[in-house]
This record gives sequence, C-alpha cells and structure tokens, in this order.
Amino acid sequence: MTGRTPARPPLAVTGRVPPAPPPVSRRATRRSGRWRGLGRALAVLGLLAGCGVPIEGAPRAVGSPPGPFPSPGAVATTPSPTLTAGRATEVLCFVRDDRLVRVERRVDGTPTVDAQLQHLLAGPTPVERDTGLTTALPGAVPVAAARPRGTEVDVELGGAGDEAGRSDEAGRSDEVLAFGQIVCTLTARSDVETVAFFRGGAPLGVPRADGSLSQRPLAADDYADLVVPR
Repeated sequence: MTGRTPARPPLAVTGRVPPAPPPVSRRATRRSGRWRGLGRALAVLGLLAGCGVPIEGAPRAVGSPPGPFPSPGAVATTPSPTLTAGRATEVLCFVRDDRLVRVERRVDGTPTVDAQLQHLLAGPTPVERDTGLTTALPGAVPVAAARPRGTEVDVELGGAGDEAGRSDEAGRSDEVLAFGQIVCTLTARSDVETVAFFRGGAPLGVPRADGSLSQRPLAADDYADLVVPR
C-alpha cells in the first residue's frame, strides 16, 4: 500500500442541463414587496419622530398658501412708500432782501382762498424766518376779506387812512411788496388769475412792481420783476 487515495473516476457527460431552481410565486413577490414598503414607511416615521415633527393618526387636507405667486425668474420687490393721501401744496409769497420769494408748504388739503390769505397774513414760520424770510403785510395793508368771483378775487381792505391805495402818488416800497405778496400768493392757485382791491366797495389804486398805481385787477406779471426766480 502506498497510502494514496484512489482517484475518482471522471463523471460521465450526459449532455443534460441541470434543473433550474423552482420559480417564486406572484403571491410571494407581492408579500415581499409589501414588507419592503412597510419597512421604508417605518424608517421614514422614525426619522420624522427624531426630527420633532408630529405624526398624525389620519390624513388631512392641506390648503394652498395664499397668492399671488411670482412668475418664474421674477424678483420680489418692496413697494416704495407713497405720500399721505389728500396732501396738497400751498404757495405763499414772503419777502427776503426786498424781493418776493415763493414758499411751498404741505397742507392736508387745498385751502380756500380766504384760508390761504389768512396763512399769508400770519407770516413766516420760525423755521422759515431762520432762512431770512419776512413779510411786509403787517401795518402796510389791512386786509378785511377776500371774495372769489370767477377767476378773480376781490380783496377788501379795512381802515380809512392813506397808508395804502393812494391814487395820486407812487406807492412806497413796503406797500409794493405787501400788495405783491397778496397777488403772488393768490394767483399761484390754479383757480385764480387776477386780484382786485377795494375799500368801502370802491376800486382802489394799488402800486405795481414799477411803483405806478393801478385800479384794474392785477396779475402775477405785474410783480414778476420782484419775484425771485425758482
């Protein structure tokens, strides 16, 4: 004996293909798919619970967020602030260095003719005075009332002295500026073209920019040489 394991005889080649493993049934496939789906759902629920998202026992309808929605590629912008509704501009004419200066004030609404004239008679505000503005009206022209008549405003003057409205001589410089303030202020309105002056119901001659007196209704052009250009 040599101690060697005897060689096995070679297998015979029969030419037959080994049998395939038995096919898996459709029921088993569906069952396996359901278990895999259930496993994924449990994994998602575990992640949600770990993130602190509450889990609801039943589905609920979720409404769409309020629109409108920007179109693709649009850039959202913040609307710029607008002026307060009803704000209007009031023009008043004051004096600086013996010239007429137009001042614009913001008011809640368009004032009446009489209200705008009263604002003029009240003079510049402290802030406006700090810019050198003054007024020639106090003592020079005693205004009593203003009556609109179409596109003309009739201004009634009080007092009986000869401080204003002389018809036989040229007006003083303060009178010219005072009447110019009134005409410049009232004709700055879109509904006023001329201003006429009266005393006791009679037309009054008032000085224009050149110092000459006139009893006719006056326009802004009569004092254009005194107005500081904008």
